[in-house]
Parts: sequence; C-alpha cells; structure tokens
Amino acid sequence: MAVRPDNRLLDTPMREVTCQRCSARVEVRKSSWQQTSVQWDAAAVAACEERRTSQPQPGPNGDFFESCSAMQASIQEAALGGAVPVPDDGN
Repeated sequence: MAVRPDNRLLDTPMREVTCQRCSARVEVRKSSWQQTSVQWDAAAVAACEERRTSQPQPGPNGDFFESCSAMQASIQEAALGGAVPVPDDGN
C-alpha cells in the first residue's frame, strides 16, 4: 500500500519551537489558532521537566501525557510572534 503524502506540510511546514523553561525542542505546525500539531522526539521527551515529573496515565502506549504547560506557552508565544505561521481562516 502506498503512503499518501501530506500536502498540508507544503503550505505550512513544521517549525522548531524551544521550550522557555527546559529548552526541549519540538516540531510544531498550526492549522488554525485552535489546532496545533506537535512532534516530540526522544531528546525533547527526555528534556521536558513536566513529562519527567508527571505520573503515567492510561493511554494507547500505557504512558499517556496530556500536555506540557510550559511548551504550550512557548508555542503560543512563537505563534503570536510569527515564528510559527497560523493560516488565515478567512474570518
């Protein structure tokens, strides 16, 4: 089965964002102000203070982590500052 390419990444590619608290680096893409895709690699997972101190929650891999408030704030600041583009929804 062929893998279909994700053409959305051509219009709005992933951008690197660094957490202001722990310096973890993730790849981020915003489809709108309400929707954010975040890709964590092993180094970012290891660096994230909130991930390291959280209690594992039930999830598909047995180690579900909802989010990191410091990374969310860093992503929001990057979007507001223009480092992470947010497509215009026409409104």
